[in-house]
Amino acid sequence: MALDSLDRSPPPFFRVGFAPLTKLIFFSALSLLLIFGDKQLQFTKPLRAGLSTLILPIQWLVMQPGEALSAIGTYFQSLDQAQKNLKAAELKVLQQSVRSQQVEQLQIENQNLRLLMELQASIAVSFQTAEVLFDVPDPYNQRIVINRGLLKNVALGSPVIDAGGVVGQVTRVYPLTSEVTLLTDKDQSIPVLNSRTGARNITSGDVLAGLPMIELKFVPASADVKEGDLLTTSGIDGIYPAGLQVARISHIERRVDISFARIHASPLAELKGRHVLVLQPTSASTLNKGKTP
Repeated sequence: MALDSLDRSPPPFFRVGFAPLTKLIFFSALSLLLIFGDKQLQFTKPLRAGLSTLILPIQWLVMQPGEALSAIGTYFQSLDQAQKNLKAAELKVLQQSVRSQQVEQLQIENQNLRLLMELQASIAVSFQTAEVLFDVPDPYNQRIVINRGLLKNVALGSPVIDAGGVVGQVTRVYPLTSEVTLLTDKDQSIPVLNSRTGARNITSGDVLAGLPMIELKFVPASADVKEGDLLTTSGIDGIYPAGLQVARISHIERRVDISFARIHASPLAELKGRHVLVLQPTSASTLNKGKTP
C-alpha cells in the first residue's frame, strides 16, 4: 500500500468541540460574568446558606478531635500547674518548719554550750570540745562518734562529759573521728563514789524496763544506799577526774535470799546538745606535768 494513500486526518473524537483557546476565553468571561452578577444580584446567597447548613455537622465532627485534644492539654496543663503550686506550698511549709526546728535546736545548743563553759572552769585537767556526729548503728553496743581523733591528740580511754555528767569513754580512735562507748553499754565500767555515804563501787551498763541504765555491782543487801543518792567519779582509776557527776540511784531491789542488792541508777548525761568535752585521762595529765621541757 502506498504511503500517500494512508488517511492522516485525526479521528472524529478528537475533532469534536472548540479549540482550547476558545474554551479558555469563554469560561473566563463566564466566570467574570457570574462574579459580577453574584455581587450585584446575590443569587448564590441561598445556595451558600444551604451548603453551609448541610456541611455544619461535618464541620462539627471534624473539629471534635482538635477540641478534645485541646481540652485534654488544658486539663493536664492545669493539673500540672496545680501540682507545682502544691509542691511549692509544701516546700514553703517544710522550710518554715525546718527553720522553726533549727531555732529551737539552736536555743538548746546555746544553753548546752553555756553550761559547758561553766563546767570548763571547774575542770583541772586539759580538755577539748568535740561535736557528736552520729550514733553507731549497732543494737548490741551503745556508742557515739565525735569529730575529734588522732590529729587532735585524742587519747584512747579519754573521758567524755557533757553539761549533765559523764557520757562515756573513748574506746576507738581514728585519724579524724573517735568512738565513745556510753556508760550504759554492757561492757563499760566506771568506779563511782556515793556522795552521801562516801562508799565506793563499780558500775556497769544495764537495761531496766527497756531503758538504758547503769548498775552498781557487788553492793551488800544491807548497805546504806537510798534512791536519789548522787554517784560521782571516785578518781581511783587514773582515767576519770574525781568529782564528776555520773548518775542518781533510781531503783533498789533487796531480797533476803540474795546477799547482794540490785541497784540501778539513771545517768545524768543529757546528750541533748551536739557538743561534749573530751578530757585527758588523769594519769596522762600527771605524766605530762612531770615532764620537763
